[in-house]
Amino acid sequence: MTATREHPPAASAPPAPAAAIAAARPGRVIGLDGIRGLAALFVVLNHIFERAWPGYPAHPAPFWAAWMVYGRFAVVVFIAVSGFSLGLGPARSGWRFKSIATYAHRRAWRILPPYWAALGFSLVMTWYVFAQPGWPVPNGKSVVVYGLLVQDPFAQGHHGGFWAAGSPNRAFWSIAIEAQLYFLLPLLLLLVRRVSARAMVGLVAAIVVTIGLLGPHVPLLNSALVKFTPDLAVLFAVGLLAAGIVTAGERTRSRPWAGYALAATVPVIALMAVKGATWSNLNLFWLDLAWAPAVGCLLAAIATSRPRPVVRFLDSRLPRSLGSCSYSLYLTHLPIVIAVSYGLVLTRVAAGTMRFFVLAAILLPVTVCFAHLFATVFELPFQRHRGWTPLRQAMSARLRQLRPAGAAAVAGHWRR
Repeated sequence: MTATREHPPAASAPPAPAAAIAAARPGRVIGLDGIRGLAALFVVLNHIFERAWPGYPAHPAPFWAAWMVYGRFAVVVFIAVSGFSLGLGPARSGWRFKSIATYAHRRAWRILPPYWAALGFSLVMTWYVFAQPGWPVPNGKSVVVYGLLVQDPFAQGHHGGFWAAGSPNRAFWSIAIEAQLYFLLPLLLLLVRRVSARAMVGLVAAIVVTIGLLGPHVPLLNSALVKFTPDLAVLFAVGLLAAGIVTAGERTRSRPWAGYALAATVPVIALMAVKGATWSNLNLFWLDLAWAPAVGCLLAAIATSRPRPVVRFLDSRLPRSLGSCSYSLYLTHLPIVIAVSYGLVLTRVAAGTMRFFVLAAILLPVTVCFAHLFATVFELPFQRHRGWTPLRQAMSARLRQLRPAGAAAVAGHWRR
């Protein structure tokens, strides 16, 4: 869920050709921030949907809203985009890191400060504003477990015993998965160098599918399926494979990747429509794998700036603005959704369409605005300054700029 930014072109400028778009800034794929932003917004809509029509599909929703139940798809996109983003640099450098230490530092510096700040916010919201209904209240063990990003095996009583911990924010499960995949990335790059990117994806998929097939019959593997969501490793590997498009030959880059993505999407959507939400939610493992080809081809298409109308939309102001705070939006939205839903709306508005629109009218602007403020303090400074020393220097320079203005204002007041 890394994020980079670039100022949009002037509104009066003519549409740039694909090659110019792709070369707008070295290392940046235009449209990627928009994908992140829309995926984060989809997660918010999914959690609003779940409170507007609790128990869906037992409590049916209208056809125009039913698609919002599939919030898991946003996580699938996030994980694939993460693999793609982290693969861009190595793909341009022979599938190697310039430095493993630098990679580890940058990942920790990018992910942990906003995550820990969001953890603190979630704990405060849970303890003092509104606890998550039906879930254990987080305690001191929760702070340790979530702070170390090992919540998936231990949170919500999965493990039992001493380390069982309540959850301050159930959206955090995917952050732990992503952190685990960061440790896996150097091994995946080694496989790409030694064999090929396709072989790397094939090996990861073979291992994951084996776990999926044997899981129902082997308790240990079934536990791994529940706690670690290994199917997302395939999405991460597919994103890494798609990153190779940036150094591919023109023949490969010119293929109709958007058409491939559409062709791979249609059967998955048809299957979900025929089988319904209950079956889909019981088979998320296999649906995640089914989405992998479509998401991989979509990323390859965006990286080649095709189709251009889609890329221009993804790089327009609203999607790009959402993308600039997508990580913060994902981290902080759920405690706000719970507090507003259970503390304000659910007891006053009956379940259904009206409740959805009331919740959406309140929560969409509140969660997005809060995410922008949160990102300004806890996310963007850590993107702009790659270490404590430059961060302290930037903060000191900012304070020095503010002090003279404040002193001058006070002096002027007393002179009057």
